[in-house]
Amino acid sequence: MIKLCRVDHRLLHGQVAFSWCHALGADAILVASDAAASDPIRMKTMRLAKPVGMKLVIKSIDDSIAAIKSGVTDKYKLLVVTGSVADGARLVEECGIPSLNLGGTEKTDQTTKTLGIAVHVTDQEREILRALVEKGVEVEVRQVAKDKKAVLSAADL
Repeated sequence: MIKLCRVDHRLLHGQVAFSWCHALGADAILVASDAAASDPIRMKTMRLAKPVGMKLVIKSIDDSIAAIKSGVTDKYKLLVVTGSVADGARLVEECGIPSLNLGGTEKTDQTTKTLGIAVHVTDQEREILRALVEKGVEVEVRQVAKDKKAVLSAADL
């Protein structure tokens, strides 16, 4: 059961590993990232950052989608984390996940709008998010679980 699908460019760090896992009662984290899945050093670092007793799986986006669709993840209370809006949207759409949490995106030269303290999006990302909202997906901004959920409308984007 997917408890939360989150976009956070940092992937696995203290907010994700401790705040979100505890608040959600998650027992497993799926890091869905092509870059992380192909980087042994990054994978080792994330394994050190995970809470004791928590299962951590690091897969490419395609492999993550396949695992979720196959039902192999159904036995877990799963927190899914990906590094980009595009990857998060793809997971949501292809796996039928009803909501997407925006926790952190990097500010770049292409950033056109700030949606929260740590959420900065480009025009292309705004279009992706707007399309999700128009399809009925809940898109919310929240860094940590105790923060107030800010659900976005198409007009917000």
